[in-house]
Amino acid sequence: MAATHATTLKQKRVVLSSAELQRTVERLAQAIIEPNGASDDLLLIGIRKGGENFARRIHAQIKERTGVSVPLGFLNITIYRDDDAAREMPDSQIAFDVSGKEVVIVDDVLYTGRTIRSALDAITDLGRPRVARLCVLVDRGLRELPIQPDYVGRFIPTSRAEHVEVQLGREPSDSDRVTIFERT
Repeated sequence: MAATHATTLKQKRVVLSSAELQRTVERLAQAIIEPNGASDDLLLIGIRKGGENFARRIHAQIKERTGVSVPLGFLNITIYRDDDAAREMPDSQIAFDVSGKEVVIVDDVLYTGRTIRSALDAITDLGRPRVARLCVLVDRGLRELPIQPDYVGRFIPTSRAEHVEVQLGREPSDSDRVTIFERT
């Protein structure tokens, strides 16, 4: 009989506090609108599950800064995955045409690049954007595919033995944080 190995996570450090997270959201929203403003061609698409609240927060900041509510959608990429990471999630909610638009894909953590590759496949099934950009809260490195973000909240080099956990609510909260855990 084979022995099973239970993996536990031990908190290593908090890398972004609630206040730092909010400043990062504000900075990234500004970076997204800086080149062309909040034009009719700008669309935000959060990847379910981790990118949803992050996309909502960026959307709210863009609206606060410009008075414009850019289209916001959410993408379920599970059927596009090429690994065993598929899990049950709500369906995609994209009520707009992506063709000819500037699509900003929003996710919480960029790691291997496989989630983003799946998101690009899903988006091109919806239409052909003029340009697709990537905004991530944390880039932890260790890419397996040649995918790089256009907008990065924080680059946090990690090892494969570490796990990045993002706690980010729909609205700013004292419980928001990014924490690094180590697998033991």
